[in-house]
Amino acid sequence: MRFIQTICAIGCVLGLTGPAAGAAAAPREMVKVDPGAHYKVVYDIHSDEVAAGISKGLYYARGLIEAYGKQGVTPAQLDIHLVLHGDAARFLLIDDTYQTAVNDPFATNLNAKITQDLLNLGVSVEICHSVMRAKGWTPADVLPGVTLVHDGYTRLIKLQNDGYAYIGGF
Repeated sequence: MRFIQTICAIGCVLGLTGPAAGAAAAPREMVKVDPGAHYKVVYDIHSDEVAAGISKGLYYARGLIEAYGKQGVTPAQLDIHLVLHGDAARFLLIDDTYQTAVNDPFATNLNAKITQDLLNLGVSVEICHSVMRAKGWTPADVLPGVTLVHDGYTRLIKLQNDGYAYIGGF
């Protein structure tokens, strides 16, 4: 106990105790992105996890665009690719095919709207053709505007080799 008291006393003498009571703390800088730069991002979306009733990956990709916007970056400065494969590929299906995929004849694919919103913002939304083939889906089963890629993994690797920042975990 005496050791702790001694250390505290030394700290007080050296001024290491922080601001005095009532003194204003120094303002803290927040690190932000360069609002004049361009950003290249690829999302690896492979799980069927949802957030707010839609694909967690699509939800967080939309959030990224909003976060950049709050820092002065426009959608035109963003080059974003969303590669959906595995269980997530079903989020890019038209309602008829989606109903079969989720085994619910009354289901509506709630991801259709956010997919269209993302496409309208210039985001490239891509579906793995290997998953489509394995599931028996055709290009007609996929939402309009979605790009078909040979397979998710080679697409992710190509984009990373082209300098896109990788965001995974979806």
